[in-house]
Amino acid sequence: MTVLVLYATVEGHTRKIAEHAAAQLEKRGQGVVLSDIREPGFAVPGRFEGVLLCAPIHIGRYPEPVAQFIIDWKAALADVPTALISVSLGIHSDIAEERAEAEAYPAKLEKKTGFRIPKVHHAAGALKYLEYDFFKRALMRRIAAKEGGPVDTGRDHEFTDWAALDRFLDEFADDVALAAKA
Repeated sequence: MTVLVLYATVEGHTRKIAEHAAAQLEKRGQGVVLSDIREPGFAVPGRFEGVLLCAPIHIGRYPEPVAQFIIDWKAALADVPTALISVSLGIHSDIAEERAEAEAYPAKLEKKTGFRIPKVHHAAGALKYLEYDFFKRALMRRIAAKEGGPVDTGRDHEFTDWAALDRFLDEFADDVALAAKA
């Protein structure tokens, strides 16, 4: 059984999550092909027993290659267990409306692509202060201060709940194994 793990990333944290997911799936006995969704090469869904997409929310949307991939491959995605790890800072917010907004993005993706991803995990992202330019660092610091978040721009701040992600990946690996037996 082989799972295709595709990711889009802006600042690198979603790639880190995808790499972690690939390693966890391998520990569960799955073969894994890991690729950037913008450069999938031979990694097309019809060749795999499961597909895991990892995508960040930036400026109110997923990267366009994620939606385009789903549109292009939705028939193949419908034939195998498919899951999404939706990465955002909003899911980490103490403000219920911001968490609800982050939770709504997969439905917006469904509306745009015409494909409902059956299994979704919302993972908190990271403040990558060390990678931001001066203006983005100042903006993100201001937003973090308003939220009561970390404002130390001398280091990055990661909010991903790795244990919750691992539980999600265990469930997804079980789905892939069950589908392969059917």
